[in-house]
Parts: sequence; structure tokens; C-alpha cells
Amino acid sequence: MPSTSTPPFYHRLSHTLLALGLIMAAFYLGQDIIVPFAMAGLLAVLLRPLETWLIQHRVPKVLAISLVLLMAIVVLAGLTILISMQLAHFTDDWPKLKRNLNDFYGDARRWIRREYNVSYSQQDRYLKQAQAQTMDTLQGTGTLGIITGPLGTLLLLPIYIFLLLYYRAMLIQFIIRSFTDEHAERVREVLGEIRSVIQSYVVGLVTETACVAVLNSVGLLILGVQYAVLLGVIAAIMNLIPYIGGLVATALAVAVTFVNHPEVSTLVGVVAVFLVVQFIDNNVLVPVIIGSKVRINALVSIAGVLLGGALAGVSGMFLSIPIIAILKVIFDRVEGLEHWGILLGDQTTEDDINKMLRLRRRKKKIP
Repeated sequence: MPSTSTPPFYHRLSHTLLALGLIMAAFYLGQDIIVPFAMAGLLAVLLRPLETWLIQHRVPKVLAISLVLLMAIVVLAGLTILISMQLAHFTDDWPKLKRNLNDFYGDARRWIRREYNVSYSQQDRYLKQAQAQTMDTLQGTGTLGIITGPLGTLLLLPIYIFLLLYYRAMLIQFIIRSFTDEHAERVREVLGEIRSVIQSYVVGLVTETACVAVLNSVGLLILGVQYAVLLGVIAAIMNLIPYIGGLVATALAVAVTFVNHPEVSTLVGVVAVFLVVQFIDNNVLVPVIIGSKVRINALVSIAGVLLGGALAGVSGMFLSIPIIAILKVIFDRVEGLEHWGILLGDQTTEDDINKMLRLRRRKKKIP
């Protein structure tokens, strides 16, 4: 009779690590296909309620999906036009920016010569070498893929979203039939919770981004910073990349502000605005708007963002949090993987740990 004892820990751990390694390798090698599908999946879940509402009002399925996609494209086009208008104002002041940059460049050269004893000719030589290396990189064969890759993804996204919405029932049925009948109800429960988590996360993320854009723009307008709306919107969009995006947005805003308003008080004010908005975002907007659907601890979030960036760049950073949230839902529902769900979540407190330790000590004392 075969043994029914639980495999040893090192046996289960090696299988888990092997599975994670294979998944990450597949994600890295197939990111050009997986990332657009993942993006389309998030947007399809976001648009699903509106499609359902149209179908309930007797709109044919194909027409309902088409109308939903058209509305989404119109909203994105409006946002793009808004940013383009701000960029147009930015380019109108290009001569002034160029003059300020030249002044800053001259001051920097004089400071380097004075502090580090590097002559102007040596600085020019270093700059020429850097320019040559940059041109070689831009002329490389991979540059065309870097530029055309996002464009191709944008063109394919509406097609992917349409097909995912159209074949949604078939895909769900395939997933359920992939498991035995005794697990069918559990699979439906997991799929329903995953849908709820994704909808809550994406809708909350859009609302949170709009609020952050308004707060950033209002703060910069109060300081009298040029291109306040443009910087506020760009910072809010970059804030979609957890933790890292906010730092990059702050650095970008300070750099642009320095060109037009080099006063120390204005630069400190810009940093203060972004810090205050980040505090409000982390302590008010995220808990209230996004809610408790996505309960992931900060350590795993940061590690996931960095790992997503290493595997698939900016798209991987953006997808890292919803992917971790989906994994947590699965881990919490699958027997034997509950401890991984605890690792990803933030519900465990010091009191819970102390209770677990006390229980183990009592069990050891019982003869």
C-alpha cells in the first residue's frame, strides 16, 4: 500500500521553488505576449460591469463590447489631448528653458573645474565620449523594438480586450473543467474573488490617480509653478508604479521646476507638496478608495515591484501588485499553500504570533 504521509518540508519547498522559477522564466521569456494579455485582462474585468449593464438592456453582445471599448478609447484620448495641450505650452517656452539650461550648464562646468580640477577640454572630451556611446545605443538593433514595442501593444490591447470579453464564458468553463467535480465549487469561489479583487483594485486605482492628480496640481498651482497641471498629472500617472513611481515623479518635478524657478524656497515647496500628497494618498486615499480587497504587506509589495521591473520593465512593475493579489487569493484557498498567503498578506500581528507560540509551548508540555 502506498504511503499517505506528508512529504518532508525540503521536498515540498524544492517543488515550490522550482515552480516559481519556471513561472518567472516563462514570464521573462514570453513577456511580449504575456504582458499585453495581462493588461487586457485587467481592463476587461474593469469594463465587464458596463458590458453586463448594456446586455441587460437588450444590446447585442458584440455591439455592447464594441460600445464599451469605444467609450474607453474616448476617455483615454481625452486624457492624451489634455497632456498634449500642456506639452504644447511647455514647448512654447523652449527658448527660455534652453537659456536657463545653458546658464546652469556653464555654472556646473565652472564648479567642476574649481572643485575637481577638471579642465574644460577634459570635460568636453568626456561629454563627446558619452554622446558617442549614446548614439551607438540608439542606433542598435534593439532600439527599434523598444520604441515600436509599446506602440504594437497599444494597437493589440483593444483586440485582446474584445476577445477576452467575448469568450469570457468559455474561458471560465475551461478553468472549472480543468479540475475535478469535487473542486468545482471552490474554483468558482476563487474566480469570483479574483474578479472582485481586480475590479476593486483597478477602479480604486483610477479614482485614486484622479485624486492624486488634482491634489498635485492644486499644490503646484498654489506655489506658482509653471506647467503645474502637466507635472501633477504626470506625477499621478507615475504614482501607479508603487513606491518607485512617486520618487521618480518628485525628482522630475524638482528638475523641471529648477529650470524655471531656481529659488530654494520654491524647490522645497515642491518637495513638500509631493510628500504631503503621498502621505494623504498612503493613509487616506488608498485605505478608503481601494479598501481592504488588496491586503498585501509593504515588504512583499516593494520586492514584487522590483522583481516585476527586472522581468518586464515598467509594465511588470505596474502588473506586480494585482498579480500578487491574485496569488494571495489562490494561496488562501488552496490547501497546503495557506502559509504563502500569510507571507503575502498583512493581517498577521504580533499578538497572533505570540498566541501561536504559546499554543505550541502548551502542546509540548502536554504528555
